[in-house]
Amino acid sequence: MKGFMKSLFEWVVIVAIAFVLSLVIRNYLIDTRIVPTGSMLPTIQLQDRLIVDRFFYKCGDIKRGDVIVFEAPESMMKDEDLVKRVIGLPGEKLEVKNGKVYINDKVLDEPYVEYPADYEYGPENVPEGSYFMMGDNRPASYDSHRWGALPEEKILGRVWIRYWPLDSLGPLTKLPEDYLK
Repeated sequence: MKGFMKSLFEWVVIVAIAFVLSLVIRNYLIDTRIVPTGSMLPTIQLQDRLIVDRFFYKCGDIKRGDVIVFEAPESMMKDEDLVKRVIGLPGEKLEVKNGKVYINDKVLDEPYVEYPADYEYGPENVPEGSYFMMGDNRPASYDSHRWGALPEEKILGRVWIRYWPLDSLGPLTKLPEDYLK
C-alpha cells in the first residue's frame, strides 16, 4: 500500500508540473490558432493552423508586413482574437484609394494582396502606440479601415509558422525588401 501511495503521489506531481508548464508555454511563449475566416486569403486559408510567437516578438520591433494575432477592439463588441497584417506604423499617414495603400504619399508594394480594396479610406495618421491592421483579402476584411488603429497593448503575438495543412508547413509568404515604391 505504501508503494502504491508513493507511486500515485509521483504521478500527481508529474501531471501537475505538466499542466503548469503547458499553461506557461501557451500563455507566455507560443500559442496556436485555427483561422476561422477568409480575411487573409490567399496568404492564409480557411482552417489553416498557425503557431503564434507570444514572447520573442517582443524582443524586436513590430514591422510592416508582420502578421499579428490580437484581441478584437472594443468597438467590434466581440470576444475573439483576430489575425491581420500590420500595414501602418505609428506616426505614418495612411490612405487607401484606387485599390492601393499609400503610406506618407508613397504606394505600398503588396505582392500578397490578390483582392485589392474596393473602398477609399483616409488620409489618416496612425496614432503613436498604435498600428493600422488590414487583411490581405481587402474587400472581405473587417479591419482598421472600419474600427481604427489598433493599440499596441491589444497585440498577443506574431504568426510564426503555419503547421497545417502539412503541404503548407512553414513560414508565411516572404515579404518584399522595400515596401514603399
